[in-house]
Amino acid sequence: MNALRPHLILYNGRIRTLDPSLGIVSAVAIADHGVLACGEDQHVQALAAAGTQSIDLGGRTVLPGLIDAHIHLELYAQSLERIDCETDTLTECLHRITLRAAGAPPGAWILGHGWNQNVWGQYGDLQELDAAAPRNPVFLTAKSLHAAWANSAALAMAKLDASFCDPPGGKLGRDPEGKLNGLLFESATRLVSDRVPSPSTDSLAASLANAQRQLWAFGITGVHDFDGARCLTALQLLRESGQLGLRVLKHLQLDSLRPALDLGLRSGFGDDWLRIGNLKLFADGALGPRTAAMIEDYDHDPGNRGQLLLDVEAITETGLLARAGGIGLTIHAIGDLANHHALQAVARLRNVGPPPALPYRLEHLQLLHPQDFELAAEAGVIASMQPVHAPSDSDMADRYWGRRTAHAYAWRAFAALGVPLAFGSDAPVESPNPFWGLHAAIFRRRPNGTPWHPEHAVDAESALRAYTHGPALAAGMAKRQGKLSPGSLADLLILEADPLSMPPDRLREQLPVGVIVGGVWRLRSF
Repeated sequence: MNALRPHLILYNGRIRTLDPSLGIVSAVAIADHGVLACGEDQHVQALAAAGTQSIDLGGRTVLPGLIDAHIHLELYAQSLERIDCETDTLTECLHRITLRAAGAPPGAWILGHGWNQNVWGQYGDLQELDAAAPRNPVFLTAKSLHAAWANSAALAMAKLDASFCDPPGGKLGRDPEGKLNGLLFESATRLVSDRVPSPSTDSLAASLANAQRQLWAFGITGVHDFDGARCLTALQLLRESGQLGLRVLKHLQLDSLRPALDLGLRSGFGDDWLRIGNLKLFADGALGPRTAAMIEDYDHDPGNRGQLLLDVEAITETGLLARAGGIGLTIHAIGDLANHHALQAVARLRNVGPPPALPYRLEHLQLLHPQDFELAAEAGVIASMQPVHAPSDSDMADRYWGRRTAHAYAWRAFAALGVPLAFGSDAPVESPNPFWGLHAAIFRRRPNGTPWHPEHAVDAESALRAYTHGPALAAGMAKRQGKLSPGSLADLLILEADPLSMPPDRLREQLPVGVIVGGVWRLRSF
């Protein structure tokens, strides 16, 4: 049997393998879909055979492929096609709606994403949106994805009026007279979103392929997705046609639990390209609309402690049902009360029977009570966090959490306790650009450049490992993903300079000049 020979050798580079036994090397050999060898130029180049392509990196830096541990892949793909509502003013957002509506057929849906009332200093109202698009239903999701803004035509399509009661886990915005004002919070957003025509599977697959190209341009080679079953179907189409060039861990939504159990799907089922993750639960809302569940009132909002959507008993009950079928839990928890309940539930679940194939994980973990940090370590969870939220949320967190921000977005505290970090973006809530996330994690600055609780920043290598090893660990792929060593998957990116040793402004501006996933070039510009 012939020995495996590389089809590609990269040499004369600075290759951060993130394998402790290898460290930094100058060359890597790739055969088929994996890494054949890493080492110094002479040793690796000696493996070349007829047909091997050898590329001089010219001193460029190579990193293992970056993994976004929390993305809404379908929503991100759609956001690239929808109106960008992340504007500095309400007036500019309405102007964009007016322009889109002017060119749309009467009755066609106008869709957008990204508005933020905290930036505008106010919510938009129904009359303004009606005036901007008088002939079309309009549905605009907030930056947080935990609220939405609809016009009268969209409310009518959903058969909503003042007599409609708030749904469980949600709230309809109302004016002082009790009439609907077009705002929808938490589960109430689905009352309108469910009326938006669904794209065909083929159309969604094409949108995902477009989003995939944008993610490669950021150096992302793998994602952990949190959208629904329709996205899974579209991803399978891409997989079957050979077009899927991202490693996807596909988490399940609650409405998919019973079908998944009936089919016998388990966490970790799949292959290197597409595999099943955990069941996603929501313990609370979000900071933006002030629905994150809090132990004490929000500052400047007396009487409001957010919405606790699931308590420890409910999480435990669902967790036991899922685990009986081999499915683990991934729990959205932002406020300190929600995180307390989520951690208590995971601690209980870990003490009953064998664990599922993939680790339990908490998503966001934005605010913990000081006494709960040790509980996070004892519960053995993965801390799936999004550093890019910190600069965006800093002013809002200061206003509504006040002194409690001393324990918010506390990446270093988790790392010090041995809690594995898995970093992501929550796109389209934030940009999926991982270099913005690395910048936030390492330098911990507000948008104006001033420090914000820098004691919670992490060192550069820890931040990089949280975009590589941490997500791989959460996906049950740590032996083959998140590093470059013999036997690992050939997923990597090439940069002009080493991002771990550059000033803050340069780090935010980095983009790869080369990306390889599965041994195949996905991007090359050098």
